[in-house]
Amino acid sequence: ERLNEKKEKLLEKELVLEEVTTLTGKLRKQAGQGQSDTLALAQKVNDYQARIREVTRKMMASVSELSMYQATAMKLQQEVHLRTTEHNEARARVDRGEPPTEEASREWYRLERDRLARLDAKASAPPAAGPGGGGDGFAPATAKRTTAEPRPNAYIADEIGIPKPYGALAPFKPVEPGSSMRHIRAPVSKSIEI
Repeated sequence: ERLNEKKEKLLEKELVLEEVTTLTGKLRKQAGQGQSDTLALAQKVNDYQARIREVTRKMMASVSELSMYQATAMKLQQEVHLRTTEHNEARARVDRGEPPTEEASREWYRLERDRLARLDAKASAPPAAGPGGGGDGFAPATAKRTTAEPRPNAYIADEIGIPKPYGALAPFKPVEPGSSMRHIRAPVSKSIEI
């Protein structure tokens, strides 16, 4: 009897084990399918998050550009207002017979002073003569004011009478000795005996 009880219990436990095994198999299969679904869902979530980050970054860049343009627009509006005010003031001053601005008045006086100085200099200067001088009061564009002694840069051939440039074979013109030459002893020339 005891043996039969044990056998019955064993059969019951085997039946329970079979049912549990089938149920666990089904659950494993569902879990495996759920894993692949979960992996696909995780990849989609990652893609969406990456897109959201990219769109957020672009949106922030657009917002910063927009704020820069707004600041520039406000600055330009202030400048337009300032220039309009200056223009209206200048027009009112011109209508009263005054110069448009103090700066314009100073500029006009300066230009008039320079023009009169040029006229005085032209009237008091003797007419220029010689090559490039032509007596018109204008120096050649390459001429510069200098206190240096002019050096020859061409020679005049006797048979032609037209100046020819020296080129690479210009004559050597030594510089006058400077003030530091007083510290250097003059060389003593030795006589040569034959």
